[in-house]
Amino acid sequence: MKKTLIVVDMQKDFIDGALGTDEAVAIVENVKRKIAKYQADGEEIIFTRDTHQENYLDTNEGKYLPVPHCIEGTEGWQIPEDIAVEGAVYLNKPSFGYLDWKKYHLEEVELIGLCTDICVVSNALIIKALYPEIKVSVDASCCAGVTPESHQAALTTMKMCQVEVTG
Repeated sequence: MKKTLIVVDMQKDFIDGALGTDEAVAIVENVKRKIAKYQADGEEIIFTRDTHQENYLDTNEGKYLPVPHCIEGTEGWQIPEDIAVEGAVYLNKPSFGYLDWKKYHLEEVELIGLCTDICVVSNALIIKALYPEIKVSVDASCCAGVTPESHQAALTTMKMCQVEVTG
Protein backbone atom coordinates (compact mmCIF):
# COMPACT_ATOMS: atom_id res chain seq x y z
CA MET A 1 0.00 0.00 0.00
CA LYS A 2 1.32 3.41 -1.02
CA LYS A 3 1.86 5.82 1.86
CA THR A 4 1.89 9.55 1.24
CA LEU A 5 3.30 12.23 3.50
CA ILE A 6 1.62 15.59 3.01
CA VAL A 7 3.74 18.45 4.32
CA VAL A 8 1.36 21.36 4.75
CA ASP A 9 2.63 24.92 4.30
CA MET A 10 6.09 24.57 5.89
CA GLN A 11 6.94 27.97 4.44
CA LYS A 12 9.22 30.65 5.80
CA ASP A 13 6.38 33.08 6.54
CA PHE A 14 4.71 30.48 8.79
CA ILE A 15 7.90 29.29 10.48
CA ASP A 16 9.77 32.47 11.38
CA GLY A 17 8.43 35.12 9.02
CA ALA A 18 5.32 37.29 8.92
CA LEU A 19 3.15 34.76 10.80
CA GLY A 20 5.89 32.69 12.45
CA THR A 21 5.66 31.39 16.00
CA ASP A 22 7.99 29.81 18.53
CA GLU A 23 5.88 26.64 18.25
CA ALA A 24 6.41 26.52 14.48
CA VAL A 25 10.18 26.92 14.88
CA ALA A 26 10.14 24.17 17.52
CA ILE A 27 8.70 21.51 15.16
CA VAL A 28 11.17 22.02 12.29
CA GLU A 29 13.57 19.26 13.40
CA ASN A 30 10.68 16.79 13.89
CA VAL A 31 9.43 17.65 10.41
CA LYS A 32 12.87 17.07 8.89
CA ARG A 33 13.14 13.67 10.62
CA LYS A 34 9.68 12.64 9.40
CA ILE A 35 10.48 13.68 5.83
CA ALA A 36 13.81 11.79 5.97
CA LYS A 37 11.99 8.61 7.07
CA TYR A 38 9.55 8.80 4.16
CA GLN A 39 12.45 9.45 1.77
CA ALA A 40 14.38 6.46 3.14
CA ASP A 41 11.29 4.27 2.73
CA GLY A 42 10.79 5.45 -0.85
CA GLU A 43 7.31 6.80 -0.10
CA GLU A 44 5.51 9.67 -1.80
CA ILE A 45 5.96 13.19 -0.39
CA ILE A 46 3.67 16.07 -1.33
CA PHE A 47 4.25 19.65 -0.18
CA THR A 48 1.50 22.25 -0.17
CA ARG A 49 2.30 25.94 -0.40
CA ASP A 50 -0.09 28.61 0.80
CA THR A 51 -0.04 30.88 -2.25
CA HIS A 52 -1.30 34.44 -2.38
CA GLN A 53 -0.89 37.27 -4.86
CA GLU A 54 0.01 40.94 -4.46
CA ASN A 55 -3.67 41.82 -3.96
CA TYR A 56 -3.87 39.66 -0.82
CA LEU A 57 -5.18 42.47 1.40
CA ASP A 58 -8.12 42.91 -1.00
CA THR A 59 -9.18 39.26 -0.65
CA ASN A 60 -11.67 37.87 1.84
CA GLU A 61 -8.85 36.18 3.77
CA GLY A 62 -6.86 39.41 3.74
CA LYS A 63 -9.78 41.23 5.33
CA TYR A 64 -9.89 38.70 8.20
CA LEU A 65 -6.11 38.33 8.49
CA PRO A 66 -4.57 41.63 7.32
CA VAL A 67 -0.98 40.36 7.35
CA PRO A 68 0.50 39.86 3.89
CA HIS A 69 2.13 36.42 3.78
CA CYS A 70 3.14 33.70 1.34
CA ILE A 71 2.99 36.04 -1.64
CA GLU A 72 3.97 33.88 -4.60
CA GLY A 73 7.64 34.23 -5.50
CA THR A 74 8.69 35.99 -2.29
CA GLU A 75 11.15 34.60 0.22
CA GLY A 76 8.34 34.05 2.73
CA TRP A 77 6.49 31.86 0.21
CA GLN A 78 9.47 29.50 -0.08
CA ILE A 79 9.88 26.20 1.70
CA PRO A 80 13.31 26.33 3.40
CA GLU A 81 15.99 24.41 1.51
CA ASP A 82 16.68 22.12 4.48
CA ILE A 83 13.03 21.00 4.45
CA ALA A 84 12.35 20.87 0.70
CA VAL A 85 12.82 17.58 -1.14
CA GLU A 86 14.03 17.27 -4.70
CA GLY A 87 11.57 15.25 -6.75
CA ALA A 88 8.64 15.75 -4.38
CA VAL A 89 5.30 17.06 -5.59
CA TYR A 90 4.66 20.76 -4.83
CA LEU A 91 1.10 22.09 -4.87
CA ASN A 92 0.17 25.76 -4.70
CA LYS A 93 -3.13 26.37 -2.96
CA PRO A 94 -4.88 29.76 -2.82
CA SER A 95 -7.07 28.79 0.14
CA PHE A 96 -6.85 26.77 3.34
CA GLY A 97 -7.63 23.43 1.73
CA TYR A 98 -6.45 21.92 -1.54
CA LEU A 99 -9.47 20.73 -3.51
CA ASP A 100 -7.96 18.40 -6.11
CA TRP A 101 -6.68 15.54 -3.92
CA LYS A 102 -8.64 12.98 -5.98
CA LYS A 103 -6.07 13.11 -8.79
CA TYR A 104 -3.40 11.66 -6.47
CA HIS A 105 -5.10 8.27 -5.84
CA LEU A 106 -4.21 8.33 -2.17
CA GLU A 107 -4.13 5.01 -0.28
CA GLU A 108 -2.80 6.04 3.16
CA VAL A 109 -1.96 9.59 4.22
CA GLU A 110 -0.07 11.26 7.03
CA LEU A 111 -0.21 15.05 7.34
CA ILE A 112 2.27 17.31 9.11
CA GLY A 113 2.94 21.05 9.04
CA LEU A 114 1.38 24.44 9.65
CA CYS A 115 -1.01 25.58 10.88
CA THR A 116 -2.76 22.69 12.64
CA ASP A 117 -5.88 24.75 13.25
CA ILE A 118 -6.27 26.15 9.74
CA CYS A 119 -4.63 24.39 6.80
CA VAL A 120 -3.73 21.02 8.35
CA VAL A 121 -7.26 20.40 9.65
CA SER A 122 -8.80 21.68 6.40
CA ASN A 123 -6.77 19.30 4.25
CA ALA A 124 -7.20 16.35 6.61
CA LEU A 125 -10.99 16.72 6.54
CA ILE A 126 -11.11 17.24 2.77
CA ILE A 127 -9.04 14.08 2.26
CA LYS A 128 -11.18 12.14 4.75
CA ALA A 129 -14.33 13.25 2.89
CA LEU A 130 -12.89 12.26 -0.50
CA TYR A 131 -11.39 8.98 0.73
CA PRO A 132 -13.57 7.82 3.65
CA GLU A 133 -12.06 4.33 3.75
CA ILE A 134 -8.35 5.15 3.85
CA LYS A 135 -6.23 5.75 6.93
CA VAL A 136 -5.65 9.47 7.43
CA SER A 137 -3.35 10.48 10.27
CA VAL A 138 -1.70 13.60 11.64
CA ASP A 139 1.53 13.62 13.65
CA ALA A 140 0.93 16.26 16.33
CA SER A 141 4.66 16.47 17.09
CA CYS A 142 5.20 17.74 13.54
CA CYS A 143 2.42 20.35 13.64
CA ALA A 144 1.91 23.73 15.27
CA GLY A 145 -1.12 25.96 15.43
CA VAL A 146 -1.67 29.66 15.66
CA THR A 147 -1.78 29.13 19.44
CA PRO A 148 -1.18 26.01 21.56
CA GLU A 149 -4.88 26.06 22.48
CA SER A 150 -6.12 26.20 18.88
CA HIS A 151 -3.60 23.45 17.97
CA GLN A 152 -5.19 21.20 20.62
CA ALA A 153 -8.72 22.11 19.51
CA ALA A 154 -7.88 21.15 15.91
CA LEU A 155 -6.41 17.83 17.03
CA THR A 156 -9.62 17.12 18.97
CA THR A 157 -11.73 18.01 15.94
CA MET A 158 -9.70 15.70 13.70
CA LYS A 159 -9.99 12.83 16.19
CA MET A 160 -13.76 13.29 16.21
CA CYS A 161 -13.73 13.02 12.40
CA GLN A 162 -11.81 9.71 12.47
CA VAL A 163 -8.41 11.15 11.65
CA GLU A 164 -5.81 9.31 13.72
CA VAL A 165 -3.68 11.67 15.79
CA THR A 166 -0.21 10.44 16.76
CA GLY A 167 2.87 12.03 18.31
